[in-house]
Parts: sequence; C-alpha cells; structure tokens
Amino acid sequence: MGARLGQHFLFDPSILERIAAAAVGGPAERVLEIGAGRGTLTRALAARAAAVVAIEADRRLAAALAETCGPNVRVVPGDALEVPWPACDVVCGNIPYRITSPLIERALSPPRPARIVFLVQREVADRLSADPGGRVWGALSAGVQLVATVERLFRVPAGAFRPRPRVDSALVRLTPRAAPLVASAEEERRVRRLIRGAFQRRRQQLSRTLHEAWDVDRAEAERLLAALGARAGARVETLSPPQLVALARALGPRLAS
Repeated sequence: MGARLGQHFLFDPSILERIAAAAVGGPAERVLEIGAGRGTLTRALAARAAAVVAIEADRRLAAALAETCGPNVRVVPGDALEVPWPACDVVCGNIPYRITSPLIERALSPPRPARIVFLVQREVADRLSADPGGRVWGALSAGVQLVATVERLFRVPAGAFRPRPRVDSALVRLTPRAAPLVASAEEERRVRRLIRGAFQRRRQQLSRTLHEAWDVDRAEAERLLAALGARAGARVETLSPPQLVALARALGPRLAS
C-alpha cells in the first residue's frame, strides 16, 4: 500500500520523537498531519499536542488508524491536496516525494500556520534552505523564502524507512515571516509570476529576460537591476527574495497578468 502511494513509513522511535519535538511548540497547539500512514508519527504528535487531525489517502490505513488512535486524534481519509484543511497551529508530515512541491505550496497558502515541519527528500531540503547564487537556489527556494524562513534540521537515513527509499531524507521547518516581504496578496502573486517566468530562463541574463518576457527596454532593464545592487549581466539565480520583491514593484502592471 505504501509503495503504491509513494509512501515510505518511518519507524525509528527516536527520530519520530525528534520530529514531534520540532513540530509541536506547546500542549495547547493543534496539529494537521499530512500522510499519517500507520500512525507512528501521529501518536508522537498526539502525545505533545492538544489535537491532531491526520489526513491519510489510503483508506485502509485511515480506517485502521481511526480504530486505534487516541481521543485527541481525528482521522480524515482522502487526498491531502483535495480535502479541506482545518485551521491549525502546525502542519507536519512525512510527505510523499511525488507531491512535495504542491503540498508545500498549499501549506504556505494563507491563512498560514505558525510553522510547517516536513520530512522531505534530502535534495529538496537542500533546495529549500539554499542561499541566493548557490548551485541549488531556484524557483522553489525563492518562492518559499518569499514568505517563510527555512531551517534544515537534521538528516534521516534511508534505512530508517520501510520500504526503504532510494535516497536519504531531511527534516525542514518553515516559519512564515512575521514581517512579510510583500505588502498584499496581489503583490505576492506578481512576485511569483516574476519568479516563475525568470527561472524558466535562468541561464540567460536577467536584462534579456525582462526584455523578452515583459517588454522592458534593455537600457531600462539594466537601470532597474543596477538600482537593486545587482551586477551587470546578472541572472535571476543571484537575486534574493527582497530584491525580487523590489524588481516586481518596479515592473508594476507588467506583471499583472
């Protein structure tokens, strides 16, 4: 069942406790768990939190967990990308590799929780926590760090799972920014359009991208980049989230659609 849905079940008790400790900040918190599986992490979370809502796509696993979980756990059978998510303080889970990006995107959609703690493929953790200009900095890195800070907490070896995946995993904690870089939901949409469009052409100079994608005169594009403190010939992968926000503001209505 697990392999069919892309799940790899974590059984190491010490790692499960470390994940629960990283996720739950206090006994009054409400946790939404994505991909409860056989409930090993669910029980660790429930021991620390006021309530846990556990979503599980495999209906047989969901039914088994509902019969054995504690009174502060509610099991919701269904696809975590489709079922409604309740209000919560924490989103946590050992999430399937094949739907990592859309789950992160949904978890970071308003209203955002206090924190998001996901066990992800190690390479994804590297990208999420990357710095601008680094080898793995990309659209995912910029899009997540636009609205949250990222902590790469610890590595989890492949041997801690059943069935064993082909790669190691890592735990990441995403904390939505208390002071957002964007001023509104509309501004966030514009910045994300810039990120998507520019990273699709990440190997070309950003001034050329601005000219070809958004009809910005090449001289004006160079002036915009200079105002950001970007070097001549800069590529998008060298820009930080605050610089991307500033560039989106400068482009204004050209990013409206």
